[in-house]
Amino acid sequence: MTDQEKILHVLALAAHELNEQKITWAVGASMLLYFHGITNMFHDIDLMTTSQDAEKVKNILLNLGAVQENSAANRMYKTERFYEFNLQGVEIDVIAGMIIVCSGRDENCSLKKEKIEGYASLENERIPLYSLQEWRHFYALMGREKQSGND
Repeated sequence: MTDQEKILHVLALAAHELNEQKITWAVGASMLLYFHGITNMFHDIDLMTTSQDAEKVKNILLNLGAVQENSAANRMYKTERFYEFNLQGVEIDVIAGMIIVCSGRDENCSLKKEKIEGYASLENERIPLYSLQEWRHFYALMGREKQSGND
């Protein structure tokens, strides 16, 4: 099993539990770009969720055997809840209430249910995909336009 196959398998495991518990969630970042065919490179899983569901997501991942890691603070972000996990050797970042600081302003980049714009299927699990347009905007705020597939 390649590293990317392993990451996708772990995503399917997490998706099963998140969907069973009726969690509002979506993939973002490089995993989102992968599902849209923009990149074939991803190294981790970025899960967006609502602030209300963040604690439930944390407990679901811990019940799957994930180990919670210490998050390093980054001045570019004032995210309400950010958790890092390791599940079967795969890094999973859980982001709730994402705030990106850009030019001295706090930009609210939180998950909005209406911005879940599609679904992928992975090992018979439904994978919600966040808005590609929103993530292009997030990457621009982060100064990472190259990653958005706009180059």
